[in-house]
Amino acid sequence: MPVNKSPMINTYGGISSPYHEELWKLNFQHLSGERSHKSRPTFSITKEFILRFNQTQNSKEKEELLELARKIILRCKRKLGLKTLGSGKHVHLPAAWIEVIYLAQCKGEIQDEALNMLYASLDHASFDYDHLPALFFVAESILYRLCCDASLKTYLYSVEIKLVKIGYLVFLRLFIFFLHGHLESFKQHLLRLQPHLYALSFSGASYHKYPNIFSNVQFILKASEIIGKRELRSESIFSPVENKKRHENTDSDMGGYEINHLLWHCVAAWSCVQNNSPQLNNVLEHLIFHKTQLQKKCWLDSVLALLVLGEAAKLNMACLKALMDIVRDFVSSILSVQNQGESYKVDDFSWAWNVVYIYTVILAEICLYAATSDLRKTALIGFCQCKSSRKNILRLDKSVPPELKEASILSLLEYFSSKMSENCDQVVWTGYYGLVYNLVKISWELQGDEEQDGLRNIIWQTLQKTKDYEKDIRIQNAINIAQAELNDPTDPFTRYSTNISSNVGEDVFSKYIGWRIADTLSKLFFPPIEARVLPLKKPSIKKDQTKYPNKKLESMKKKVLHFTVRISPVLRTLIHILFHEKCSNFLYIKGNILLYQKFPCFHIQISSPGQIKSWQKSLTITGRKS
Repeated sequence: MPVNKSPMINTYGGISSPYHEELWKLNFQHLSGERSHKSRPTFSITKEFILRFNQTQNSKEKEELLELARKIILRCKRKLGLKTLGSGKHVHLPAAWIEVIYLAQCKGEIQDEALNMLYASLDHASFDYDHLPALFFVAESILYRLCCDASLKTYLYSVEIKLVKIGYLVFLRLFIFFLHGHLESFKQHLLRLQPHLYALSFSGASYHKYPNIFSNVQFILKASEIIGKRELRSESIFSPVENKKRHENTDSDMGGYEINHLLWHCVAAWSCVQNNSPQLNNVLEHLIFHKTQLQKKCWLDSVLALLVLGEAAKLNMACLKALMDIVRDFVSSILSVQNQGESYKVDDFSWAWNVVYIYTVILAEICLYAATSDLRKTALIGFCQCKSSRKNILRLDKSVPPELKEASILSLLEYFSSKMSENCDQVVWTGYYGLVYNLVKISWELQGDEEQDGLRNIIWQTLQKTKDYEKDIRIQNAINIAQAELNDPTDPFTRYSTNISSNVGEDVFSKYIGWRIADTLSKLFFPPIEARVLPLKKPSIKKDQTKYPNKKLESMKKKVLHFTVRISPVLRTLIHILFHEKCSNFLYIKGNILLYQKFPCFHIQISSPGQIKSWQKSLTITGRKS
């Protein structure tokens, strides 16, 4: 599968970058400073080691270097905390990420395993301010390899897909930090990314046939644009007058970026599911009311909204129905508008395929990781109980296209397959591609699970009909690429047809990043009392303070008076919903405090979680000594 690559001048080597070496030394100095009582590692990755590993022709030396690299792999796994979701005293993510990204330059099985480890760690790691320097290092390394190393290749390689997937997770994390206003002191890091991002913007000719890759690339480019504040005003969902007013009261933690109502309500719905709140139905009603914001040009907010709502849908059937309903209406409205020539010139929905493709990934994750079998089955088959939709998955008669009744996997598959043609809309063939591509991966993931045999049989039958009846080369590519990622049974990206073993340790889907994002955004939008949204840098402790730490803390506790506001999580969610929907012209929220534009704070007394009893013009604050 030859592809065209965009040229880029190689200004510096991937290993010998002065910035890389400086950051590498800085992180290991920090690591050794924290663990001075422990012995230093016997060996660290150097550029000399990488060059010897890749260039040696001596079989004995190659075996010795391979054994040494495997030992480093084991050490990195411990530092990454792959078995503890990135937590524990033995975990140091920034240093481990940098060491792994260097190790990934060793060719062969070491490169594959290092990239798999890095992807798994970026998927499940928590959000911490101290991670930012290492994240920028990984971002620059990934962009460099995509724009320089990959551009020199004639064919698309499986390693290239892994690099793009890692880049997606890195920029997804950077965008969440951006929403918290934590990137203001990293302008130099952002500037260093610009040459690579500019080169990556010309990759459309290389990747447009592969939506699984191209959607990640588009996310990287769009996130970098918003982070760089080059398209903030044009991407705002508010009118110029309303946007100007809202900027005056924008909390500095949001970095001046306006969050749309759909994302806000998706986070509120996830919070209600986590807290088992009775207000969930009210939140979902408001969420459906704002479903048209999915059609706004700021599609990054739409993607985040679907990711968060997808996490809630893994636990709650009502959230799954809301998710499927808003995407069904989105697909129907987008295709109906684009079928009208005049309206298409006014409303440019060329970005809509990104939302549709990512939705197919979310559905696949629900099929695999939802809490109950009913949720998993509904994501695949849908809420409709009729059996005809299961039998005629692919319609051979495309003269009468079916109506899109729901946005389950099989319903969308039937709908998109009926609209497929050589000149069909990009939303159609991209959505079809994404469904088939992810079904292959779901089938592979479910193999050996006897409890999921029924689900896997339906998927297998669907894929067999797709292979037999669908002749479109784009959909056939979806099957081939998915099998190549899974290394089952052969890798079509290589020039040879040799069988290779499956990557058992590789994560097929991201399992935790959606939950991490939902949890972090819920703390940003509905911050808990006396808690920081994201952990900041740890304050330095002087040596003389460590001698008698308990005595110091006890004396401080006697002197400090803490003030807390007694608001339950259920009530806090209800307050946000009521103020956001009905009183937004008079009140605004800063943290846990409800502020009136001209007068002091308000207090709400509540007799039950579902009913407000009275309003008072004073905020009751209870002082207590710790």
